[in-house]
Amino acid sequence: MRILIRTSRTAIWARRLGSVAVPLVIIAVLLHRFRLITSDVFLVAAVAAGLVAALAVVVGVMALARLWQSGDRGWGRALAGLLFGMLSLAPYLWYGGLMLQYPAVTDIATTDRGLMPLVFEPGTAAMPAPKMLSAAQRAAEFPNVETRTYPLGLVPTFGVVQALVTQNGWDVRLLREPGEVGQLNAQVVTLPGWREEVVIRVTGTMTNSTVDMRSASLNALHDFGSNGTRIEGFLATLDDAVTTLLRDNPGANQPVEAEAASQVDTEPAAP
Repeated sequence: MRILIRTSRTAIWARRLGSVAVPLVIIAVLLHRFRLITSDVFLVAAVAAGLVAALAVVVGVMALARLWQSGDRGWGRALAGLLFGMLSLAPYLWYGGLMLQYPAVTDIATTDRGLMPLVFEPGTAAMPAPKMLSAAQRAAEFPNVETRTYPLGLVPTFGVVQALVTQNGWDVRLLREPGEVGQLNAQVVTLPGWREEVVIRVTGTMTNSTVDMRSASLNALHDFGSNGTRIEGFLATLDDAVTTLLRDNPGANQPVEAEAASQVDTEPAAP
């Protein structure tokens, strides 16, 4: 007599749930990045996708346990559902770890925020009051978020800032060419599609400059450390770029004297 071996229904459901969880996560992120859904809708979609992914993992584990005992078919389906569920949960675990690592803030700046106003987009002017750190908390969490002062003129420093912003692929929304002050506002889109705004302000003279920076999340409850780490990373890169510029161009900080010297060198000698 032939014994029929059944395919476990639990394994079948594990694969179904895992197969649904992956596109749910990807589609939610893509819709949010391309602004086809609002942030509120994205949060609901993300929670729903996370629940489906978690259920796929639970059902996958249950299916494997039953298959071990019953000898039914479905190992491949159970493992596929478990794998898809775990892949879908990976972003949630990553951002959960960031939430534990960084404080719940949405706005970080090196100086008075009133000097670096945000350029609000439609619908973001009514966003909730930003969560900020005190000076002591900021120094403890992000020690390199500090005003930079360089022995380099305002204009060349602002040029270096613009080059780095372009290199980072940030979308410049407002640009004030350096006179007494140079400033730009740029938008940054994070991987899940959150919009964050960067403001960089450069002040100084022909021989020195001061750079301040602000980074804020729009319509968010937690920035997962992105604003603080963004400022630290950008200013560290700016330090290196200014140091390299001064090393390779010793006269960059004295444009007037350098130009006068070049004119003297090129003038023909008097007979």
